[in-house]
Amino acid sequence: MRNTIRLGTIFGIELKLDYSWFFIFLLITWSLAGHYFPGAHPGWSSGAYWILAGLTSVLFFGSVVIHELAHSLVSHAFGSRVHAITLFIFGGAAQMSAEPRRAREELLMALAGPGASLALAGLFFVAWRLSLGVAGPLHAVAGWLAWMNLMLALFNLIPGLPLDGGRVLRAIVWGATGHWRRATIIAAGAGRLIAFGFIFYGVWQIFSGNWADGLWFAFIGWFLDSAATQSVRQIAVDDLLAGHTAREALLTDCPHVLPRLTLDVVVDQVAHPSGRRCFPVIEDGQLFGLLTLGQIAEVPRGRWPTTRVVDIMVPLAELKTARPDEALTTILERMAAEDVNQFPVLDDERFIGMVSRDALLNFLRVRAARAA
Repeated sequence: MRNTIRLGTIFGIELKLDYSWFFIFLLITWSLAGHYFPGAHPGWSSGAYWILAGLTSVLFFGSVVIHELAHSLVSHAFGSRVHAITLFIFGGAAQMSAEPRRAREELLMALAGPGASLALAGLFFVAWRLSLGVAGPLHAVAGWLAWMNLMLALFNLIPGLPLDGGRVLRAIVWGATGHWRRATIIAAGAGRLIAFGFIFYGVWQIFSGNWADGLWFAFIGWFLDSAATQSVRQIAVDDLLAGHTAREALLTDCPHVLPRLTLDVVVDQVAHPSGRRCFPVIEDGQLFGLLTLGQIAEVPRGRWPTTRVVDIMVPLAELKTARPDEALTTILERMAAEDVNQFPVLDDERFIGMVSRDALLNFLRVRAARAA
């Protein structure tokens, strides 16, 4: 989800567009303009079909945003903040700060999205009925959107992770057994079974000569299987990190830079020799901020000799930090939620090292090797 375009914020939630979204947007627009609207409403001009198709596609993805916003607002009501919603090839994904704490919260959050889609389907159906025989373009758009929102709700209610129906299943099992871990494994297993069904149907369609639909179903099945498998892997990661703190994965040999250094000096004398990608900015033992190679790359090379570290670093007041006794599971969740690769670790405002994604991966490898 890193290759995204920021669109703005809604209710304090950042809205992003993944580059893969453009593919599905163009595909839906082409399908509507080239096939659906000419077949269902013949006699209009080619330009009218394309304008209507583009508008319909935008409204459909607006419906997806509303679906994800419903999840997000319920999540926020239970104290779990949603940082961002990203639109991508398969629809939308909300980035939550933490998983639900109780089965009831999981259930209500999971049902909120399909509920919103069903409500939209009802509204568009009413618009379709009222525009019958009156407004051709409005009637065409409303009818397609009513059907697609209904399909969006029903598809998401399929009982297997990562779909909303899988979260409903997990909430039910969680509430019945009291075990979130077991419920996740069961819901993910159901998700993988459903994914294999999509893949099998897609392959069968391919061998039947229907290449387009077959590849699409197989692709959806592959995505669902990957996401369901990731849910199980996350449990394994949490088990390996459980009981361990930032102090155990701490990088204490981080090369630091002075605020007054220019970028050409940092690159030549610190970045290249060390091979590191981020550098705490320290002077007289005090942490002032953090500098990354990404920030340096945003400055034109010709300006490196005149641009100082203090000019582009993330200052301490805006820096995401961690405590030495903070759980590694919490740190990993924060890295995903806040979209950062590392945290400076402060002990009573004193910088003692860094904890990074790479350090966590190495820690996991060592733990996994010992457990094998």
